[in-house]
Amino acid sequence: MGWIILAIVVVIAIVLVVIYNQLVTLRQRVQNAWSQIDVQLQRRFDLIPNLVETVKGYMTHEQETLTKVTDLRSAWADAKTVEQKAELEGQLTDTLKTIMAVAENYPNLKADQSFNNLQAELSDTENKISYSRQFYNDTVTMYNTKLETFPSNLVASMFGFKASTLFNVDNDEAKKAVKVEF
Repeated sequence: MGWIILAIVVVIAIVLVVIYNQLVTLRQRVQNAWSQIDVQLQRRFDLIPNLVETVKGYMTHEQETLTKVTDLRSAWADAKTVEQKAELEGQLTDTLKTIMAVAENYPNLKADQSFNNLQAELSDTENKISYSRQFYNDTVTMYNTKLETFPSNLVASMFGFKASTLFNVDNDEAKKAVKVEF
């Protein structure tokens, strides 16, 4: 009888260790996925001063837009949470769209090789950001699901694991359908 109880205790201990290790692994993946978003957003912010300098000479009366980009870049450095960074990321995306739209009014700027190179780098970075957000949200969903399913929810509550926040765009403009006219 003692061997059976010991075997049950050992099996329960093994299950607890396995579940705990799975939770730790998923939590680390969430942190890594956020780090990948952070890296790409930082890359975007590093490209912005070059974009602003290139555009400045052509867009003298668009100073407000250029100032907003610089202010958002500064605010990014102070943001600490996923929600704050997501909000700033949405604002920056809108501002960059404005710069690109205004650039259409300046044929010399559109022909400038530096501007075209920066535009291509920003486009590449935007694609990486999009992929990184998707990967982060997929990873957070796996982690949060693990936290809520039985029996891992018991282990998670015992060891204080907390749910992570999804990266959501809180921007009504981004949610609207794009209207294309020919």
